[in-house]
Amino acid sequence: MTLTATQAKPAPALLPRAGGVRGALSDLFWRRPKLLLLLMLLPPVLWLGIVYVGSLLALLLQSFFSIDEFSGLINRQFTLKTYGDLLQAANLDIILRTVTMAALVTLASAIIAFPIAYYAARYARGRWKALFYLGVMLPLWSSYLVKIYAWKLILAKEGILTWLLAKLHLLWLLDGWLSLPIVGGNSLSVSSTGTFIVFVYVWLPFMILPVQAALERVPGNLVEASSDLGASPGQTFRNVLFPLALPGIVAGSIFTFSLTLGDYIIPQIIGTSRLFIGQAVYSQQGTAGNIPLAAAFTVVPIVIMGFYLWGAKRMGAFDAL
Repeated sequence: MTLTATQAKPAPALLPRAGGVRGALSDLFWRRPKLLLLLMLLPPVLWLGIVYVGSLLALLLQSFFSIDEFSGLINRQFTLKTYGDLLQAANLDIILRTVTMAALVTLASAIIAFPIAYYAARYARGRWKALFYLGVMLPLWSSYLVKIYAWKLILAKEGILTWLLAKLHLLWLLDGWLSLPIVGGNSLSVSSTGTFIVFVYVWLPFMILPVQAALERVPGNLVEASSDLGASPGQTFRNVLFPLALPGIVAGSIFTFSLTLGDYIIPQIIGTSRLFIGQAVYSQQGTAGNIPLAAAFTVVPIVIMGFYLWGAKRMGAFDAL
């Protein structure tokens, strides 16, 4: 049986072969796909390495210099004197205040976020889930400074919160709270309590979303099985929901803790005159001109977050991001 002329012709190629440099490069990348991946990743990796990692290394190097007390110039000789200055009582007080505030904001955000995230994961469906995401994300779309100044007006002595408490005859409660040391002040807008409230408001969406994602992964039959076996709602929460949602909580805490640790705008606008790490860095490299001490202050949150991320990774927090 012989093949016809049409059958004997080879099937035409889908695409004509490109010649010249373009064809050579195409063949090269087809044979070596890892080379193509390397060339695609090289620009962002170089940018990250030079701009981000390079700046961190330069910052670390600056912290080992010192400031000449007579001339005010930077002495570029390797020394640990700046870290000795960092360990003075006033600077340790700044570090302790910042870490305490970051921990309290993280704890409050987790407590507030969990029931919201649980409702969204278990009960919200269709349009209600879309409204949930819209409500959580909407504050992130507005200006950071506008939100802070809005809260300054809300928390002021003549603000709407004071007016509301006066209408409810609860102004005595606010006055009693503001009279307390450390947390109080002339008004909420110039107190540590006001700083805490604004921190929680601004960073709360960063806690809600990872917790909601973690709760979405919890099979519903586990909760039902716990109830069928006679567990109370509290026991179900402690032994089923909370352990499975913990990676999401830790993932959210990475954002709330680190962002509070490094922020200097909120304490600058709302709160007392007591400094946080971000404000100390700003004042030391700006007004005081002590760049080595500012760099040493900056190393503190980097070290803290390094240990924090190490612990978070061991708890599986990155799987909930």
